[in-house]
Amino acid sequence: MHDEQMRMKRIYFALKVVKNLHKQIEIDTEFITLGQFLKLTNIFESGGMIKAFLQDFGVMVNGEQEHRRGRKLYEHDVIEVEQNGSYIVTKK
Repeated sequence: MHDEQMRMKRIYFALKVVKNLHKQIEIDTEFITLGQFLKLTNIFESGGMIKAFLQDFGVMVNGEQEHRRGRKLYEHDVIEVEQNGSYIVTKK
């Protein structure tokens, strides 16, 4: 799928579900990695816990399963962490 089409798909998905009042995590850069993002949620006590959780369970990013800590997240991306809720990336 073309990059622009993927970006539009992510934006559409995020705008469609933003009404569900996801917890917002603000970034002041163009993107953030999934590992860094999960640190900001304060769900995990350490980077090692994040690594293990992603390897064993993963999270949903814009409705798709993801296990990579290095996955780049952009504004409007929606991340769902099982039993911890959903989050949306916003820019300051």
